Amino acid sequence: MSYAAAWPDSLSDTAAWRQQLKAFDTWSAEQFVSADIESLVSARADFMDALISKLWHLLELPEQEMALLAVGGYGRAALHPHSDIDLLFLVARAPDADHADKIGQLTTLLWDLRLQVGHAVRTIEDCMNEAANEITVATSLIESRLLIGDAELTSELEQEVFHQFPWNSRDFYQAKKDEQIERHQHFHGTAYNLEPNIKASPGGLRDIQTISWIAKQHFNTRTDESLVEFNYITADEFIELKECTHFLWRVRFALHLAARKCEDRLLFDYQPDVAQLLGYGQDGKVAVERMMKDYFKVVLRVGELNRMLLQFFEQAILGPMELIEPQPLDADFALSGVQIMALHDKAFSTPQQIMQFFCYVAEYPVIESVHSHTIRLLRNARRDITQPLSEDAEARARFLKLIKHPRGFGLAFELMHRYGVMARYLPAWDHIVGQMQFDLFHAYTVDEHTYRLVRNLYRFTLPETAERFPLCVELVEQMKHPEWLFLAGIFHDIAKGRGGDHSELGAVDAREFGEQHGLPQEGIDLIAWLVEKHLLMSVTAQKRDIYDPDVIARFAEACQTRTRLDYLYCLTVADIRATNSNLWNNWKATLLEELYRATCDVLEKTDRKTIDVRERMLENRQNAMALLLSAGFQVDDISQLWGRFTADYFFRHTPEQIAWHSQHIMHVQEHQLPLVLIGDENNNGTTELFIYHTEESNLFAKVAAVLDNEQLSIHDAQILNTRDGYVMDTFIVLQRDGRPLADVQRIEEVHQHLHDVLRKRKEVPKGYRPLSRRMRNFQVPTKVKFINLKNQRRTTFELIALDRPGLIARLAHVLQRLDINLMAAKITTVGEQAEDLFIVASNQQEALTESERDVLKKAIIDALDVE
Repeated sequence: MSYAAAWPDSLSDTAAWRQQLKAFDTWSAEQFVSADIESLVSARADFMDALISKLWHLLELPEQEMALLAVGGYGRAALHPHSDIDLLFLVARAPDADHADKIGQLTTLLWDLRLQVGHAVRTIEDCMNEAANEITVATSLIESRLLIGDAELTSELEQEVFHQFPWNSRDFYQAKKDEQIERHQHFHGTAYNLEPNIKASPGGLRDIQTISWIAKQHFNTRTDESLVEFNYITADEFIELKECTHFLWRVRFALHLAARKCEDRLLFDYQPDVAQLLGYGQDGKVAVERMMKDYFKVVLRVGELNRMLLQFFEQAILGPMELIEPQPLDADFALSGVQIMALHDKAFSTPQQIMQFFCYVAEYPVIESVHSHTIRLLRNARRDITQPLSEDAEARARFLKLIKHPRGFGLAFELMHRYGVMARYLPAWDHIVGQMQFDLFHAYTVDEHTYRLVRNLYRFTLPETAERFPLCVELVEQMKHPEWLFLAGIFHDIAKGRGGDHSELGAVDAREFGEQHGLPQEGIDLIAWLVEKHLLMSVTAQKRDIYDPDVIARFAEACQTRTRLDYLYCLTVADIRATNSNLWNNWKATLLEELYRATCDVLEKTDRKTIDVRERMLENRQNAMALLLSAGFQVDDISQLWGRFTADYFFRHTPEQIAWHSQHIMHVQEHQLPLVLIGDENNNGTTELFIYHTEESNLFAKVAAVLDNEQLSIHDAQILNTRDGYVMDTFIVLQRDGRPLADVQRIEEVHQHLHDVLRKRKEVPKGYRPLSRRMRNFQVPTKVKFINLKNQRRTTFELIALDRPGLIARLAHVLQRLDINLMAAKITTVGEQAEDLFIVASNQQEALTESERDVLKKAIIDALDVE
């Protein structure tokens, strides 16, 4: 494939040069539909070669004692639409003023053409000195190529690089490996980020290039084919690596076209357009999920090949520190130091051999990794599997042995996931490999999320986890069958992407698995129930009023037994922590534990199925009284104050909160109101905001507007009145990054802003921040659903909407306009979606009528479904 350009003969006619570049870009974009990607990236490199050579001639730069070399990706003769143009001006000696000026003119002309150009002017000695000090310079010299100029000078540099390369194989290998490790850590060590970097993420193009660089340096060659020639990779593996490269190239090429700039991050903004360019269709979300599934499968293959080949190089370049005699485990496998290895090439010929391999990994804690040749054998065996391993009785027996082993879900399960054996054991698992969800809630693909959930459950079996998750560790330790918990984890999301309710479909899969593997009926029923109800506890804790006895009673009725509750609690904690690294915080931990303990109380009391409100209220009062007395307050003063408070206040607040509020209220004077307290009395890792003020309308709306203006998000709100006309509002707030307020100056700023607005010294903030870049890619229709509860004086409704800035402030304005009182709120953000619960009452403190509900619903939708 070639493109013929008609180059201008004048350097000053910038418009004509730009026109040539634009014409090529248009041609290249049109060719993308049908041309193979290797031809396209080569064609752009050829075009740039011709353009730069033309400029060189027009500037009359010398053909002797100066050469222009392409380095980096350009040196590999592979350029994407907006790739950087990296140039090396190789000179025999420092250029004189005239040549230096012309070099500057050439680079300036390229910049004027809006090309991203990086350049250096160096002698051969400079090149070698820089290469000795900087691994990136050394790497670029391996792939440099002559564009125009002195061929002999270029040949001299190549000979220096070939014979006097400043990095030996050992140091170069180690430097590139360290470089890769550091790069992977930047992406949390996973290839499954939903906005991956095509070049730098694990399994991306840089991982392929790392293999190539190490091979070229070690074998002193300039071709990737040397990997095959020197028997470090098979011909099939080399073809696979090329296929992966070409797929990633096509994604990157399309991404540059969609972004219209050099962009390697496959952001949500660009994913629909990239999917369409790649032929996945125009149906937005569905097309993106299909494309990303293929993408994640490719990077998984790249990751496997990268790990295997780096280990081959490590053994060849670094060599074993000492000769280790393999210790046979049976006729097929052996221990070699901290590695497990196959003793012959037929070690994975049968399903039972494959499963026995992972049983050994669990059985011997000394094992840290798999020998490189064994990885190759396992990959080859995986390809030859024609039916699920679970259909083999011996393989099933070994899988059951594995999951019952105390370390079965440690390294063994990690390797089964990493090397695609779980997908060969369970057909349903194969379906979720690379399955993404086009939203901001799920940070990983379904299989990666499930693996992380199972890993979290495994950590609950380790004593060192007890400090962070004491209740989970305690409950797992008491379980007679912890493997049932792990199996529930494996199946909880296994039906995603099929359509229908994934919880119900997954429960069916779990039952079929249990029957196939001969599990007792008790275990099958528990696993299926956990899969079907795996969202129940998180929904109840985060989206329902867990201080409402009716809510606890319903949840306890759904659980029925303490055993189910114990398993569900551990599964829920592991699930939330595996969904997104930003989701878990002390506030959610506290909500879940409070729900767990309240439900335990109900389940353990055979004579009643609800919380004893009076008992908890009295207990909270007694403990708060003890705290206040120890602080020097008098019983009469405390009792006089508390006589103004409602019973609901004592039920909904902890003794620490009650004492904190009370001591400040007793000291505040009427003219000093509002009383604004900011702290964390419950040590929940959140910021608690308490406001005590004379009763006035629109207080919540004002507070919500101030908090939004301060970029704080409300997670919980309790709106209570005293018996004599004061309000006591409690808010749980966090910063946008999910962290509590910690800076003293920042706390004082928020405190002063609230005080000024509530004292009417400042106007209520009215402006709303614009939607973020990420949010603009999502549409969530506003939905209002009323929930029928027993309370006849309150109306509860659930709001689902786009989590736009100022959402709560907008809602509060609607309630203010309709003269509706907010009593409580539970604010939950699920990615781009807000799923909030509100409890309201009319201004007569009664539940809303049917017509009032209709008016409220329409007003909320009208207010939120406009930008």
